[in-house]
Amino acid sequence: MIVDGKIQGVRFKPMQVFADDRGILMEVLRDDEGLIEQYGQTTFTMSYPGTIKAFHWHRKQDDLWFVASGMAQVVLHDLREDSPTRGRTEQYCMGEHRYGLLLIPKGVAHGYRVLGEKPVLLLYHTTRSYDPKDPDEERIDHDDPRIGFDWATKPR
Repeated sequence: MIVDGKIQGVRFKPMQVFADDRGILMEVLRDDEGLIEQYGQTTFTMSYPGTIKAFHWHRKQDDLWFVASGMAQVVLHDLREDSPTRGRTEQYCMGEHRYGLLLIPKGVAHGYRVLGEKPVLLLYHTTRSYDPKDPDEERIDHDDPRIGFDWATKPR
């Protein structure tokens, strides 16, 4: 069951985990789910504990993120001028304790912080291939006051 996020166009697909005595299996992305308009490429990245990779956004491509190992605090911020959720910030905890696939639409800034003591292994699918001659990636500092996100863990 795919659920809509608080930011327009953001969608989250909790993973159905099939487990037995041999291990686990998950279907991460299917062509019949309607999550992507087209397939561009899949990229793999690893980030060490304590790392913050934020923020960036795209003008032309959507991203689909899957945290395969470790845990990440994923933060989204809607920058789109014509969006009814412009200026809204949303976050997801993703990884080994909450497997899921997160659709991040173009125009939504995104980034993550590695939680815990394990590296994060992130696979992300994009709707366009990366073009080094015309990179579709705009950067924003992780502490940009326009977003105003506090990355510190707080007692609850």
